[in-house]
Amino acid sequence: MEQGLIGQMASTDLKDRLVILGSKGGPAIRPGGPSPTSSLIEIGGRRCVVDCGLGVTRGLVEAGVQLKDLDLVFITHMHSDHVLELGPLLHTAWTTGLARTVRVYGPADLMEYWDGFLNSMRYDIDLRIDDEGRPDLRDLVEIHLIREGDLSLEDEKLSVRALKVDHPPVADCFALRFETADWSVVFSADTTYFPPLAKFAQGCAVLVHEAMLERGVDTIVQITGNGARLREHLLASHTTAPDVAKIAEAAKAGTLVLNHLIPADLPGFETEEWLDATKAFSGKTIVGHDGLTITRS
Repeated sequence: MEQGLIGQMASTDLKDRLVILGSKGGPAIRPGGPSPTSSLIEIGGRRCVVDCGLGVTRGLVEAGVQLKDLDLVFITHMHSDHVLELGPLLHTAWTTGLARTVRVYGPADLMEYWDGFLNSMRYDIDLRIDDEGRPDLRDLVEIHLIREGDLSLEDEKLSVRALKVDHPPVADCFALRFETADWSVVFSADTTYFPPLAKFAQGCAVLVHEAMLERGVDTIVQITGNGARLREHLLASHTTAPDVAKIAEAAKAGTLVLNHLIPADLPGFETEEWLDATKAFSGKTIVGHDGLTITRS
């Protein structure tokens, strides 16, 4: 069930920044390649993790985050490349000294995931409480369900809004807009070409949008061996780079960050091709990569 809200004081020493922790679309990982989707946004004194694909814990540490200081976590949808490492992230934060409440926002099925994770780790959690004197992890995590509109953070400086996007066959997938008086960052989540997103992202400083190069789809299908079914899913559920440019241009975004790249780690798909495919956007375009950091100017 959804838990009650507890306000937390914002940290005044955090500088506004966006860090792409994992830039790859899909759950597979390859030697030397990027990690699946996760991002860090520090804005208005709050530390927000957006999605928890494989590698998010290591990515946060390498970005200079002390895991015991986790604050807010947002899961856009329940595909594994966005949620697989949520439980391990929270558990690892707990074993490194987490003693404050972490609020996790996500779709309805998130509660089932979290309950399942806690059950799978019950022996370890109970043992560490008894043997190491730790607080109960089950009391430190609050699950809140995302619905369209404003998410209640009890924070006067930061607002977070959600928009349900179109990512079939997933029923609940949410774009997120983080905004203060000084900065605004929008995450598209996974979505097919979805024109209402342009209005949702209107005037944002940074738009982080998933992107796909259509000519790479056949290569991915050949590697994975899933044939026509996978090809059908990719083309129906994701946004080609030229259509991403249309969304960014209509939104009048300041900077476009291409993320959740499909393909992300295959030879023959260079930065220049991504930039050429998004040339219809008149603003600045950055091709995302693990560790990319953007600070508020």
